[in-house]
Amino acid sequence: MRYAILLLDAPYTSQAAHSALRFTRALLAKGHVVDGVFFYHDGVHNAARLAAPPQDEPHLVDAWTELAREHAVPLQVCIAAALRRGLLDEQEAARHGKQGCSVEPPFELTGLGQLVDLGLRCDRLITFGP
Repeated sequence: MRYAILLLDAPYTSQAAHSALRFTRALLAKGHVVDGVFFYHDGVHNAARLAAPPQDEPHLVDAWTELAREHAVPLQVCIAAALRRGLLDEQEAARHGKQGCSVEPPFELTGLGQLVDLGLRCDRLITFGP
């Protein structure tokens, strides 16, 4: 089966981000295809390059990055929600006259159309939120 994941909550605010990551890993381990993970609302904070959780907590940004690199899963971040929360990639930082970017590659800023496309392409769209 083909899956898409929608994450609506920030890391460390609730169990949603960690559950979404574990669920996605389980899907891949069972041989399913994950066409993408879409981060929306406060979920965009999962792409924050400057996150530095305590050493005794899982580093979810790094974990999502590792998952994307190992399994070629696109990590798509809603651009409107990200900009509203101060998360910019290099292109958006330059466009808005900001000195640095705060979105960790391979996370990419995209529009809501990408979420619609994921929903149409996949057999299941699983949502994790507060």
